[in-house]
Amino acid sequence: MTVTLLITDDHPIVRDGLRGIFTGDHGFEVLGEAANGAEAVQLAESLKPDVILMDLRMPGTDGVAAITELARLGNPARVLVLTTYDTDSDVLPAIEAGATGYLLKDAPREELFRAVRAAARGEAVLSPAVASRLMGQMRAPAKEPLSQREIEVLTLVARGSTNKDAAKKLFISEATVKTHLIHAYAKLGVKDRAAAVAVAFERGLLGS
Repeated sequence: MTVTLLITDDHPIVRDGLRGIFTGDHGFEVLGEAANGAEAVQLAESLKPDVILMDLRMPGTDGVAAITELARLGNPARVLVLTTYDTDSDVLPAIEAGATGYLLKDAPREELFRAVRAAARGEAVLSPAVASRLMGQMRAPAKEPLSQREIEVLTLVARGSTNKDAAKKLFISEATVKTHLIHAYAKLGVKDRAAAVAVAFERGLLGS
């Protein structure tokens, strides 16, 4: 069975390289190329490829947005992310958006061929580095919930209060405010005030 492909990457040299790899093998047919996520969605609808090789970080519509839109449209193409990034902030959103697989660009040719064939069959494909990262996430102990006082401190920080202001408003020492913030950072898995506020909002801890 010939697997049909759509290659999506904002670098022409990468697209050329991938086209060359797959064109040289009789088991694959490259139907088209896209330079960003919006083009990928458009071409996927018209060309109906079996598998879309999708880069993640592209100008305009990125890979995750494109994967999300393809899922919304009910497009049957399997999306195999092919990227240089294996960080949690890249891997998890792509998998959650509906990517069938996630492979790094330094994968050997044979591994790439196997991954595309497996993706075409609807099988999940993860590079070893990505698989171990996801397993680590799943095995990580559940984060402790924030205490009421930690939420109060973060709420004030979110409203622009300094540690000194928060201490006055809560009738506690500035050192105690710092301690609450450090505990909140650890529980939220962040390193600074801005990230703590962003994550707390995302989890619905600070209201709207």
